[in-house]
Amino acid sequence: MKKSTKAITTGVGIAALAALGAYFLTGKRGEKNRKLIAGWTLKMKGEVLEKAEKLKELNKEAYEKIVDDVTRRYERVGRASSAELRNIKSELKDAWKHIGKAALK
Repeated sequence: MKKSTKAITTGVGIAALAALGAYFLTGKRGEKNRKLIAGWTLKMKGEVLEKAEKLKELNKEAYEKIVDDVTRRYERVGRASSAELRNIKSELKDAWKHIGKAALK
């Protein structure tokens, strides 16, 4: 991979991750999210971000697979109720609308 291609790919990945972080903590839902965030949700979101950052090409299918994999792991560990996990999984997948915009730039 050429240096310039790698730099562009890295830049797009960083922009997508920034968009994801901003989506969770700012805007209409940001205040509510900040109040409801528990330690495990931050850790889970962090794991999703970390895995997404490692992808060579960020796309919706790959992103949703990461969300599914991380959610399954949290289900096995039993850190949260199934309702909480469904909500956070839905929120993470809905975030693609914002991440995708940043990733496609």
